[in-house]
Amino acid sequence: MKKSIYMRDVTWVRKGKTILNNINWDVAAGEHWSVLGLNGSGKTTLLNMVNGYIWPTTGKVSVLDNPFGKTNIVELRKSIGWVSSSLQEKISGNQRVQQIVVSGKYASIGLYEQPEDTDYDRAAELLNMLGGRHLYDRMYATCSTGEKQKVLIARALMANPELLILDEPTNGLDFISREELMTSINELASNPDAPTIILVTHHIEEVLPMFSHTLLLKQGEVYGHGTREEMFTSEKLTDFFEIPVDIAWQNNRAWMNVKSE
Repeated sequence: MKKSIYMRDVTWVRKGKTILNNINWDVAAGEHWSVLGLNGSGKTTLLNMVNGYIWPTTGKVSVLDNPFGKTNIVELRKSIGWVSSSLQEKISGNQRVQQIVVSGKYASIGLYEQPEDTDYDRAAELLNMLGGRHLYDRMYATCSTGEKQKVLIARALMANPELLILDEPTNGLDFISREELMTSINELASNPDAPTIILVTHHIEEVLPMFSHTLLLKQGEVYGHGTREEMFTSEKLTDFFEIPVDIAWQNNRAWMNVKSE
């Protein structure tokens, strides 16, 4: 079976400090995973390694069946879409939404090529799929934070990636905007042609049913990995967060509350 991500005994050490330690993680092609961890748990470092921006100090890494050390990383990145809140800040507000989406074909910040009409047709299709049809021809600066995230997801999909990483995509969104964005992501993942999707989050209620597997990352180590139902139990997450919590399931989603004294 094809592996979207394969890590074996991976460590990463910087300035004498171990940031990632003994990471073992397999993601089969077509699986959708959530990655859960507190600030400082190593999530960003893990993503940087998947994208080939850093290499393991020890261990083996393969992404989309391309083993590091035998792979053209620049070419590999063309098959990986990465959406993060930091990317929003790099996009010029005076660009039209469709220009930003089309720029994803060229993996550039800004559009410097001469796209074809079919590229703009594709951009419109992607925006429509994500519930953002009304954003076409809007100035990026006039979009809300949630709308900007939809634009950036469409941009990431423009190059038809095999792997899509959503790094805390709901950061800064209110409850309604968060639910709208998660609904769009859910519809995307339900598409039979969808890439493998990795959702990085702090909040278990964002892990919708299509994210069948979860990786729990704590202090640079894998605390646990498995199905969503195996990972999201009161006992496991009480140990993981080191605070008593209750997990309740509603509409096939897990919701967490801190236990009162």
